[in-house]
Amino acid sequence: MTLIAGVVAVITLYLLLQMFRAANPAVLARAIKLGGGVVALAVAAFTGLRGELAVAIPLGIFGAGLLGWTPLANAGFGNLGGLFGGGATRPSGQSSRVRSQFLDMRLDHDSGQLSGQIVAGPHAGRNLDEFDLAGLLAMVPAFDAESVALLESYLDRRFPAWRQNAQGDAAGGQRRTAASGKMTTEEAYQILGLQPGAGRDDISRAHKSLMKKLHPDQGGSTYLAARVNEAKDTLLRTHNG
Repeated sequence: MTLIAGVVAVITLYLLLQMFRAANPAVLARAIKLGGGVVALAVAAFTGLRGELAVAIPLGIFGAGLLGWTPLANAGFGNLGGLFGGGATRPSGQSSRVRSQFLDMRLDHDSGQLSGQIVAGPHAGRNLDEFDLAGLLAMVPAFDAESVALLESYLDRRFPAWRQNAQGDAAGGQRRTAASGKMTTEEAYQILGLQPGAGRDDISRAHKSLMKKLHPDQGGSTYLAARVNEAKDTLLRTHNG
């Protein structure tokens, strides 16, 4: 029985590691935060029933904050509640847009979600979410280099392990250089999610926020990060001029 239990434990651990490896990092982070909030509230309830209120109350506030709510915000201490990741933070509603010959991609600043629409070719007007991995990879031969780079960025977020699983790594193995023309000021504002005329401080804040969203640990994209850097440089050159 001990041997059987050990084998089951090893198999279970292996499956969990595989699941974590293939999971979307952003989704995984939210799941860990949710699980931590539930555990913290459960421990707070247990210690509270035992009369240990000095431990239960702060632990309960912390757990509620992880779940997106904290009584501190309702009591007029929104900034303090925000230290626990609570509900004091309001969505910005900002999004970034990058367009190529075949794709129109949008990155939501609050959720980090990347979505895209096909704007040319036989599937024009359809969203990328409508296709499975095989269908998306089948579009690669017809796309230009910049559209391929954008599609890869989308695949990295939706299918984190697609490069290892795709036979021959059709889209990534023989990547063409995604050369694009000189970025216009209008494109730069769209990529950073800013209104025309934004100041240098706004440009720097938007750039910093987006680069955090595009970090590899968050399922980021080297190509999109390069476009964000180019957008910042373009707008700062405009201000310097």
